[in-house]
Amino acid sequence: MISKSSSPQTPKAARFLAGEHVRKRAEFELVYKTGFKRSGRLMTMFTREREAGPARLGIAATRKMGAAVERNRAKRLVRELFRHNKPAAAVDVVVVPRREMLEAAYDRIEAEFRSLLSRNPSTRTRPSEDARSFRVSPQ
Repeated sequence: MISKSSSPQTPKAARFLAGEHVRKRAEFELVYKTGFKRSGRLMTMFTREREAGPARLGIAATRKMGAAVERNRAKRLVRELFRHNKPAAAVDVVVVPRREMLEAAYDRIEAEFRSLLSRNPSTRTRPSEDARSFRVSPQ
């Protein structure tokens, strides 16, 4: 009898599970509005801490990036990066890939992903909602 595949199973920690997706539009908007934005040459990353649960990933590959083939390749790259560099904390991560990501080497993309993810948002101060809407009138 011939055995099926002899390839080793992927460890559970390295998989990208269904509960690790940011899927709903409202969830994306919440991350955009209340999260922290970090920009790099290959991607823009938004992160927002949550109370509990696993780290979750959302990908916003727009048509500005290119045809469906390019958008899907960028999404596959980002999912792979997240799978290998999954944050331990309960955080929502939304990545907006740029066209330059498709021509870059994987090592460079991974280095930028780690760099953007490692920037600690708790050291930054975010102005309150009242402070953002407050305007000083010129005299």
